[in-house]
Amino acid sequence: MSMPDRRTLEIRAGIKDSWAVGLGLIPLGLAFGVVLTQGGFEWWWAPIFSTVIYAGSMEFLAIGLIAAVTPLASVAAATLLVNFRHVFYGLSFPLHRIRSRLGRLYGVYALTDESYAIVAPKAREPLSGTRILTVQVLCQLMWVVSGTIGALIGAVLPDGLAGLEFALTALFAVLAIDAFRANRDVPAPVLALVCGLVALLVAKSQMLVVGLGLFVVCLFVRFVYRNKVARA
Repeated sequence: MSMPDRRTLEIRAGIKDSWAVGLGLIPLGLAFGVVLTQGGFEWWWAPIFSTVIYAGSMEFLAIGLIAAVTPLASVAAATLLVNFRHVFYGLSFPLHRIRSRLGRLYGVYALTDESYAIVAPKAREPLSGTRILTVQVLCQLMWVVSGTIGALIGAVLPDGLAGLEFALTALFAVLAIDAFRANRDVPAPVLALVCGLVALLVAKSQMLVVGLGLFVVCLFVRFVYRNKVARA
């Protein structure tokens, strides 16, 4: 089989892998765009956010942080805690399958919850770099286009709409359920629940930051412990 034919097959496989999640990103992107313009931003900020930041949860959070003129140090701390999970994503994401340097740079940049949830469970399969990048490009394309359309819609809607931001929580819940079905990793959701409850009890006003911080620490300790056990 010639290289162009094989690459075409890999692109088709990547589209097949990601179309369901990609379609799921459309309502989420629309919600983000509407929330953005309802928050006082012009519609053209949507593609800028989705290109410069490109992290769904952080993009939603950034709307409120920027609108409230939050100090840069606080924004940086929130970004670190919200996106620190990507460090652990990198441990099991098959980035080495991507051969070109430019492709790897994009692979790191475009490593989101959605692309990880699609690719990581297939890491044992003979995935090619083309297939992985197709998944990531399609996910970002769906996000940027739907976010821009949502922003254009939000610009003509009346002010005061509420509840659309829950779309992000709903998507994460679905992805978490799918990931659990694929890996059956019971300790991870249990740790997340415990960390969330502890954060709610000790720092209700800062529950998100404290809960994420505790969860990151727990995941790191668990990772080190499992490595020690595996080497013993």
